[in-house]
Amino acid sequence: MREYIVDMTKPAKMNFRPATLAEEVAQNIRTIVTTPYGSAPFARSIGLDYEMVDEPLPILKARSSGVIMMAIAEQEPRAEITEILFHVNEQDKMNGRLLPIIKFRIAEGGDSG
Repeated sequence: MREYIVDMTKPAKMNFRPATLAEEVAQNIRTIVTTPYGSAPFARSIGLDYEMVDEPLPILKARSSGVIMMAIAEQEPRAEITEILFHVNEQDKMNGRLLPIIKFRIAEGGDSG
């Protein structure tokens, strides 16, 4: 199965007509990760709960992985997460930024497009 990457360290534009299922799923994952839970009008169940924001970095990485995995499993079941990495450089540490890099496959039964 082919693996795809959603790299939150790189900007992306919204595409209202994704060419493939993988592109659509990747865009949905990006939306889930960047949306605070309950903040989307007419779609309050989309997004991540940012309650753990002020945790120490090692704890934040572990908790964020779990929160991201659960949110994507519930909100975008066509994605099968294979790995979550975090990009953290000195500048990000100083600014308190933790940017995920999410690897996924299209779940069985989906079309890889």
